[in-house]
Amino acid sequence: MHLPGSHFLRNLVVQRSLLFQLVRRDFTQRFVGSAGGWLWGLIHPLVLLLSWTFIFKVCMRVPLPPGAVTQNYTIWIFTGFLPWLLFQETVQRSASCLLDHSNLITKTVFPAEVVPVSVFLSSLMNHLLALLLAIVAIGFWLKYFSLMVLTLPIYMLLLGLFAVGIGWIVASLQVYLRDTVQVVSVVLTLWFWITPIFINIGQIPPKYSFPRFLMRVNPMTYLVTAYRDRLLTTAPLDLGDLAVLAAYAAATFVIGGLFFRHLRRGFADVL
Repeated sequence: MHLPGSHFLRNLVVQRSLLFQLVRRDFTQRFVGSAGGWLWGLIHPLVLLLSWTFIFKVCMRVPLPPGAVTQNYTIWIFTGFLPWLLFQETVQRSASCLLDHSNLITKTVFPAEVVPVSVFLSSLMNHLLALLLAIVAIGFWLKYFSLMVLTLPIYMLLLGLFAVGIGWIVASLQVYLRDTVQVVSVVLTLWFWITPIFINIGQIPPKYSFPRFLMRVNPMTYLVTAYRDRLLTTAPLDLGDLAVLAAYAAATFVIGGLFFRHLRRGFADVL
């Protein structure tokens, strides 16, 4: 005799165990045989950060945008780059994740939707290490620590919903259209420059109304701004911006899930 809901609970336990195994496998295999191990996950963004600081601040002497929450250029770039890096890594790696696990998807009853989720959770581990480094750097250089950093998990959750939703879409498209990875790379490059990591909307000349519009409606604008405010100020949560971001995240997650479910029917035949 099966109790009502027992089948659902059993499946939930199995999927949680599978997700844990996928995250652990992904995180370890990315650096298997590497002397630096997980440290490479920090070295790459730090090299980018130092390169950008040297080029834009030292060589080109680009000033910080008006209203920047700190006058330390490196910290300002780093805190804005943190959420973008997690988003970019999740979406970019999700595009090819189903092909990487095609043997599981075609040969077993495998819940393929958990693969992009595992990519996000694996990337989140590197993100938390980078976030810890940012907090230490802020304390060392700026002699500052904000308790508002404790609210960042809210934004990580919303970022995860948003990134996984897009990850489901690009992962399922890649199964049928193998150019999807290349398109994703191009789109992310353009998306990066309409995200206020280096500039804000006030620095875009008014005559360029379309780029200003794109930056204004860009969900990553809300995340980058929130990360900087939480790490570098004591400003309370902007509930209006948080509501807009939550709407973006929830809508993308639901649409991505439905899109993935619709295309999943043919995965076994195509893979």
